[in-house]
Amino acid sequence: MDRTFFVVGSLFALMGVAAGAFGAHVLEGRLTPESLTVFETGVRYQMYHAFGLFAVAWAAGRWPGRTAALAGWLFIAGILIFSGSLYGLAFGAPRILGAVAPVGGLAFLSGWAVLAAGAVAERNEPVPAARP
Repeated sequence: MDRTFFVVGSLFALMGVAAGAFGAHVLEGRLTPESLTVFETGVRYQMYHAFGLFAVAWAAGRWPGRTAALAGWLFIAGILIFSGSLYGLAFGAPRILGAVAPVGGLAFLSGWAVLAAGAVAERNEPVPAARP
């Protein structure tokens, strides 16, 4: 599972960098300043949580319980819902889509809470000492 979240995090980061460049070089001047700001907010949160998925991958390898995986899926849902809804709004989707963004934000918050709770709850097995 740790590899899955690392790969997904890498892909979301790649798409975030591409979207950021697209916003800076193509969308500037084509979108209103308000729409461009909404787009940039979507990119920013996508990138934050792409890196969050790297933390999840690390945690899943260190503490193999279910909490890291749950946090990872919550981050993925948050990126798709929160950032996705902001991208849609930036490109003129109906304003009602703005009501969806808080659901993605809640997924982000829940993912961080679950990740923290998992780190507290999971017990590490002692690593055997290396033999000389």
